[in-house]
Amino acid sequence: MNTSPNIVTIGIVEDDKEVRDTLRAFCDSSTCFHCEIAEASAEALFAKLAGENVPDVILMDIGLPGMSGIDAIKLLKERHPTTDIIMLTVYHDPHRIFESLRAGASGYLLKSTSFSQIKDAIEVVHAGGAYMSPQIARKVVDYFHPHHPLETPSPLTLKEREVVFGLVEGLSYKMIASRMSITIETVRSHIKHTYQKLHVHSRAEVIGKSLRGEI
Repeated sequence: MNTSPNIVTIGIVEDDKEVRDTLRAFCDSSTCFHCEIAEASAEALFAKLAGENVPDVILMDIGLPGMSGIDAIKLLKERHPTTDIIMLTVYHDPHRIFESLRAGASGYLLKSTSFSQIKDAIEVVHAGGAYMSPQIARKVVDYFHPHHPLETPSPLTLKEREVVFGLVEGLSYKMIASRMSITIETVRSHIKHTYQKLHVHSRAEVIGKSLRGEI
């Protein structure tokens, strides 16, 4: 579809249909934006992308079925380096923030972000800048300001945190072991130690702590 050169074309990758449809309606109601593509997975996005319809800016969730949003960024930037990517997600832990930025995202927003802020983020990123939700920006600042940390350091080792991130993404023990190049028994050992350190008794409790940024 041909659009005015002044219109910013948008792509949306979000597996929640209600959220996806709401974002699409928001973009298409604006005189500044036009939603080119709205898909439930990264795989569906790549299937739709072609030279003539690559969006200027893509709003990307992280917790997607199949390929994760972070892995999708890397592939998108390889194939379409001029496309800007803004993460729009519930995750606010430092690990995912920095993984997204390292992969090539130009913005990071929480799903609680207002439409006016999403509009600002798209415009800033499309103009060559970077944009983060205030809560996310503070976490980035605190990361580089160790003398005044806002958060209590995690009691978990790096490997234990990697296992937790796999659990949050819904991966099986086998998939986590494959990703980390370790055995399933080692995954179980990391989980056991994680439970002990966090004083929890279930996978759900660990995931909840991670989503709240407590790990």
